[in-house]
Amino acid sequence: MKSLVSGPHSFPGLARSAALACALAAATSPLAYAQAPQPTAPAEAPPAPAQPAPRSGMSESVAAVVNDEIISTYDLGQRMRLLIATSGVQPTEQTLPQFQREALVSLVDERLQFQELRRVEREQKIDIVASDEEVDAEIADMAKSNNMSAEQFLQFLRAREIGVDTLRQQIRAQISWARWIRGRYGSRLRIGDDQISATLTRMQADAAKPQYQVSEVLIDANRVGGMQQAMQGAQQLVAQMQQGAPFPAVARQFSALPTAAAGGDAGWVGQGEMPPAVQQVLEQMRPGQLSQPIQVRDGVYIVYLRDKRSGGGATLVHLKQAAVALPQGADEAAARAKLEQLRPQITSCDALEAAAGKVEGVVASDLGEAELTDLAPQFKAAAEGLQVGQVSEPIRTGAGLHLVAVCGRRTAGGANMDRDAIENRLYGQQLSMIARRYMRDLRNSATIETR
Repeated sequence: MKSLVSGPHSFPGLARSAALACALAAATSPLAYAQAPQPTAPAEAPPAPAQPAPRSGMSESVAAVVNDEIISTYDLGQRMRLLIATSGVQPTEQTLPQFQREALVSLVDERLQFQELRRVEREQKIDIVASDEEVDAEIADMAKSNNMSAEQFLQFLRAREIGVDTLRQQIRAQISWARWIRGRYGSRLRIGDDQISATLTRMQADAAKPQYQVSEVLIDANRVGGMQQAMQGAQQLVAQMQQGAPFPAVARQFSALPTAAAGGDAGWVGQGEMPPAVQQVLEQMRPGQLSQPIQVRDGVYIVYLRDKRSGGGATLVHLKQAAVALPQGADEAAARAKLEQLRPQITSCDALEAAAGKVEGVVASDLGEAELTDLAPQFKAAAEGLQVGQVSEPIRTGAGLHLVAVCGRRTAGGANMDRDAIENRLYGQQLSMIARRYMRDLRNSATIETR
């Protein structure tokens, strides 16, 4: 969870000396943790100093005060190093202010979150803050996603003069805050059947329209100090990604959307699922293109169009059958009688195999999914006239007699989410909105002073 410090904040001495030194010391081939698309660190441990980076490289002073709690320039420099090493964005004179702003905003957020968590723990006599064991497990997962051991991962950071405590603090805040939000609000959220049905209906209606496989980043204007800062930051990120910075790594570190945890992967989206300004840009893009910054109400979007598929595709049907093999010209009366007796016992597609297995000479099979136009004429006619879950009358083909059940029907290229998946998606969106409002309220009520 990331946060807001109102207004731009500049530390000229830090940005030109210590921060630039941090940047130049950081990896030129950055490690983007949490499943970056291409790990850039070798499997074997790189050379690293035995001890964490010393603090003597920069004079420590106060960068900000959050409700009387100090954020030092050392803390700020360390967080900048971590952002540089994990975002894939190269440090330059142009990007350093963005790293500085993002690092400060993140540290302020974490201070507010820990202050709130400690208050809740005291009042409710519960434990919320993540344990060392939980933090260690998350670090191990990060290392594994980059084909490294936990120790190799930490050595990678030490080699870039990033203190291990800097990473641990960030992870502890993320785990603890997510736990508290789920615990406080998760059980209260109710996704109604009407919401699920409305979403499913809209998705089905949009199945005939183009679909876009999108990765996304949102720079939250409130969080970074205004729309101008959000636009400038987005422009710098676009320039860096055009030069090779991995989109997933950038999304994880800079995006304010729930998809940040998945590297910005929003999956397949249709019309109406993205802000109108973003939708207009998507319609003009080709797969493989990265957008320029797109201003929306809450900030600035960057989208990467991974793929696109046309709507209005062919109808796909999923069929199962129960059949009796008969050569051409054979008497079919006995076989037909068997299938007529079997037909009312097939109460669903799931029950077809079990019911057919009780009748001698009848073989059940799953025909899978196929385009309606590709089916044999007899099967096509039956599938067109049946609803999902219905079973045909016996159908004669050159191979025998068949009962055909329609188990599913959809439009090619359309959304294919079941009700559970839709419910989970709506739940995640609402929980994310609540979390952002919670953080906004904490910021508004806090005393935040930058120096």
